[in-house]
Amino acid sequence: MLRIRGSIGDWPVDLTLELDEGDWAQLGAQLQAAKPEASAAPAKPVNQDDALWQIAQELLRKAGQLSGPDLLEQLEGLTGSAAAGKRLLVRLRHCANVKVVSGGDTPLYSWIEPA
Repeated sequence: MLRIRGSIGDWPVDLTLELDEGDWAQLGAQLQAAKPEASAAPAKPVNQDDALWQIAQELLRKAGQLSGPDLLEQLEGLTGSAAAGKRLLVRLRHCANVKVVSGGDTPLYSWIEPA
């Protein structure tokens, strides 16, 4: 049994996981497989905002071009929040690799590869 206690924001968390011997063996094998090489440089931890920013850029890069409403809808789905989606949209608007053109009713966001 594994018990995890803490909080996420203002919400208390008290989680109990029950694992049998097979589950522990599988978890141990996964940890052994994921163990980094001793010579590998330590990876810089990525916080959630940085991870979402990277995903948002990749989303637009792969699409090539998206309308503002379509991009916002995808960003809201990614973040789970309208406010967080709008923050990413504003951040993309000011990104050097993004060109925003007012096209009729909605702006068009285009990815521009760095030179």
